[in-house]
Amino acid sequence: MGAVLLLSYVAGADRRAAAGMQTTPVLVATSAIPKGTAVAKVRDMAVLKSLPRTAVAAGTLSSLASVSGQVTTTDIQPGEQVFASNFADRKTLLAPGQVTVPNGMQQISVMLESERVLGGHLSAGSTVGVFISLKDKTQTGYTHLTLQKVLVTAVQGTAPTASPTTDGSPTPSAQPAYTGNVMVTLALMAPDAEKVVYAAEYGTIWLSLEPSSAKEGGTRIVAPGNVYK
Repeated sequence: MGAVLLLSYVAGADRRAAAGMQTTPVLVATSAIPKGTAVAKVRDMAVLKSLPRTAVAAGTLSSLASVSGQVTTTDIQPGEQVFASNFADRKTLLAPGQVTVPNGMQQISVMLESERVLGGHLSAGSTVGVFISLKDKTQTGYTHLTLQKVLVTAVQGTAPTASPTTDGSPTPSAQPAYTGNVMVTLALMAPDAEKVVYAAEYGTIWLSLEPSSAKEGGTRIVAPGNVYK
């Protein structure tokens, strides 16, 4: 009986040893991967290694296909295994009020009176039409909806003090209406950024709320000769 038990134990030990020697592929960081790194860049910062199964933690990745388009949510140090939980959509990393700026665009801020910014009712993430008005040498004015569906990345201004409720606490507001001057930051390609800066320096700017469903056709340069046509 003792011999049978011994043989069973030895056989089990052999199986455990064999299992421990079996390997599985896993991605391992070859350099420090900062938080917020895109998957496309992580591909050059990690390598696929074959490690003993006993050394591989649950949830590791052998490919980045399942997290394509995402970014790292934490720093990953060299030598660390790469987990699926290390990745998420970039939007999850943004603080409230922050907006992702599309690649290739720059940000321009302009200071406008609140009536030129929808009465101060504007928030980051909205898209706007940019009306530019200029005067020629004869002081004749011209206005044109120069840019359309421009992304607003930030809005700063002075919000009015909320009126108190019956119990004395301020009335909550989903979106404050900024008063006075409002600083609006826009995401623009370089040629369009030039137009906005020129208008801010030598003319005037007016913004309209222009959602994706707004029609863009029918615009023209409006001047005294055609304003009533």
